[in-house]
Amino acid sequence: MIKARRERSCVIVVENLAVPIDRRVWQEAQALTRAGWQVSVICPLNERYPSTFEIIDGIAIYRHALPLEAQAGYAFLIEYAFALFHELRLLIKIYRERGFSVIQACNPPDLIFLVAWPFRVIGIRFVFDQHDVSPELFATKFGRKGPIFQLLRLCEWLTYKSADFVISSNASFREIAISRGGLRPEIVETVYSIPDRKNMYRTAPNPRARNGRRLVMGYLGIIGNQDGVDQMVLAVDHLVRCERFTDFQAVIIGNGPALASVQSLARELRIEDHVTFTGYLTGEELMSYVSAFDIGVIPDPINESNDIMSMNKVFEYSALGIPTVAYRLKETMRLLGDAAVYADAATPAALAEACLRLMVDDTLRTECSLKASELARTSFSWQNEAKKYVNVFERVLAI
Repeated sequence: MIKARRERSCVIVVENLAVPIDRRVWQEAQALTRAGWQVSVICPLNERYPSTFEIIDGIAIYRHALPLEAQAGYAFLIEYAFALFHELRLLIKIYRERGFSVIQACNPPDLIFLVAWPFRVIGIRFVFDQHDVSPELFATKFGRKGPIFQLLRLCEWLTYKSADFVISSNASFREIAISRGGLRPEIVETVYSIPDRKNMYRTAPNPRARNGRRLVMGYLGIIGNQDGVDQMVLAVDHLVRCERFTDFQAVIIGNGPALASVQSLARELRIEDHVTFTGYLTGEELMSYVSAFDIGVIPDPINESNDIMSMNKVFEYSALGIPTVAYRLKETMRLLGDAAVYADAATPAALAEACLRLMVDDTLRTECSLKASELARTSFSWQNEAKKYVNVFERVLAI
């Protein structure tokens, strides 16, 4: 009985977000559960989810505290050391209490292979779910390459080599796993972070989003230093001061370490009346605000990390038929094609001018909306991605 349970049992380890806030991880856990797997998750706790243990929808979630949310330098080493300690402690606990046959590690960082190694010795399979490319992320965040960049390359390579199977969050990451990681193509599968349409739907728009104005340009996502929300605030300023276009409201939904700084920027520019910061939203309230978007903005700036990222906003905006404005990022353009309008230059002013094109041209806005909806209907399906994801675990069991 114990052996049978362990054969179709896995534990997912994620460090940078609590579950179920991490939508990709939560959808993966639910997909495995529906396929008959016993699923446990290890993740950090936060103010919204402070419990160290709870079961949601049959999924056992083990949470641990972190001493801080690192931003630079030695703070990262402290955070990672604490996380690895708790991850190993909880892996031992789960193995004793529930058993598992597969460990899935979700990066960043590319260090979770260290706590998986002891279990690999006793025959536990290891799956690497690559959410980000950590070396490029470091280079983008700190503007340099050097010993730490090379160390991150080494950790990434060791993670690849430790894995029985690699799940890449887009085609660009898959190419890296095969070329840089030296992996055989048949053990690398692409699974996109597409939202389940059951959780991403249109509802009655929240009238507060408009603030009495005709149009809403919106942002949905994490507000970190590398996410470009400051670029969106500067674009709003350009629209108001330079283009003299004021019949719109910018709505920024989300939370993160850069929230205070972008709020301060809006105040300094004296455009706070044109920018609404809602904070973190869920459920019907979230959908009511997103349903009010006339334009969805992807303000992530052009750099070597963002260029190969598949932004969640691509799939989220498309699911609701929201026209998108973005910089000319390789992966974003590959996914959206002509369903979006792209900035002609990598500047907030160019981002603002791209937004203005959609704001003043109702026909163009409708065309982009219809194309985005068609992409969501024909290409962006979590059900298809979930099948690929579950199939990875079935194949891993057969190894």
